[in-house]
Amino acid sequence: MPVNRHTIERFLYREARLMDAHAYDEWLALWTDEALYWVPCNEDDFDPERHISIVYENKGRLEDRIARLKSGAAYAQDPKSRLSRIVSNVEIEDESGTETIVHSTFNVTALRRGRIDIFAGRATHKLRPEGESFKMSYKKVLLINNDAVINNLTFLI
Repeated sequence: MPVNRHTIERFLYREARLMDAHAYDEWLALWTDEALYWVPCNEDDFDPERHISIVYENKGRLEDRIARLKSGAAYAQDPKSRLSRIVSNVEIEDESGTETIVHSTFNVTALRRGRIDIFAGRATHKLRPEGESFKMSYKKVLLINNDAVINNLTFLI
């Protein structure tokens, strides 16, 4: 499949829509079996094996997260946050034969129980071609406030 900006942007926008809609199974299906989903805290780059992260999950842990969110036992998401996400500044860094590295910025507005929280940051995706689209092998989310107290980040970021 030829890699082009439109196809990459369409994938990122679809991922955003699925997260906002709490379409957990569909979002999980966007990942490869070698998935790594990382949201650092305190610093943007460090060894996640030796430091605490907000999220550091492989495919099995992502499946556990999705099962918990769907179970009704995720009380921090009862009721579910109403989400609206904007993805922009899409930048294609590298297009090797097997993987494309993409950077973007995002802004998520979350409303739950009358409280609005805004999350902003940058994301790096490693995308592998799959049919007419892609699958993610890696996603790193750098929240601009990852060194501050974050209230109820129990939805997909």
